[in-house]
Amino acid sequence: MRGTGPQRYLRAGVRRGGIELRQLLRTKKELSGHLVNILVAIVLAMTISSSVPGTELPMGHLMMAGFAAYLLFQLGVLNIPQMLVTEREEGVLLRLRATPGGIPAYLVAKALLILGLAVGTLVLLLTAGALLADGPLPATPAQWLTLIWVTGLGLLAVVPLGAAIGAVLPNPREALALIMLPAMALLVTSGTMFPITRLPHLVQQIASLFPLKWMAQGLRSALLPDSALAAEPAGSWELPMVALVLTLWTIAGFLLAVPLLRRTTRRESGSRLAGRQHKAAMAGAGAPGR
Repeated sequence: MRGTGPQRYLRAGVRRGGIELRQLLRTKKELSGHLVNILVAIVLAMTISSSVPGTELPMGHLMMAGFAAYLLFQLGVLNIPQMLVTEREEGVLLRLRATPGGIPAYLVAKALLILGLAVGTLVLLLTAGALLADGPLPATPAQWLTLIWVTGLGLLAVVPLGAAIGAVLPNPREALALIMLPAMALLVTSGTMFPITRLPHLVQQIASLFPLKWMAQGLRSALLPDSALAAEPAGSWELPMVALVLTLWTIAGFLLAVPLLRRTTRRESGSRLAGRQHKAAMAGAGAPGR
């Protein structure tokens, strides 16, 4: 006996995720993009000299916590759609049609890949930030525990969401263009770069509908002292609400991602794939300088 269907799909997803993570670590171009993001965060933390209003806490510390949340958010809602759309163009989703349990295993693999990237990103960001910019680190076991569960639940909230977005986007180039602007808008309005209390109340309410605001708030509670509560709208970290909102986004993401991916794979065919590849080849041949 090789286990039940879900167990087989889980094992297949774990194997695939491990392979993809090893391939990523060997790809210098992919790694450099993630390292640049970390470098930008550290440089900003080193150059911002102001304090969080109402406290003596450096604004760079608040920004580091917020940027950590944004990097996790970016992995799910920017990287996953680009991966998925690119792999659809390469025929990966077409092959999933012939693989029993292919979609659940695919989602498990992508979740593990993003988890590996997220852990590596956080370790590098927080370690380098602490060494180079006197950045924040959890000060108590409770804060370390909060860092772990907010990171894990935050990823669960955004990875299926990213898969759902990627399932409906047309091609890799348009995928980046369509999701970059909303992601940047959330970066500005979710309290990741400066206290959210500086924003109009309506903007705060809109931002609270999305996971990034709560991921950033949860990570601030894990990395910053309680004096930073002076910059929180509710005057508290609201960790139960953080858990609730991220859990709701996790459920909604999986409910959206699985049927959308199934629909996308059902629509895939050899002729559609060949047509897209021919169109892409013709576009490349007609590009300037070719």
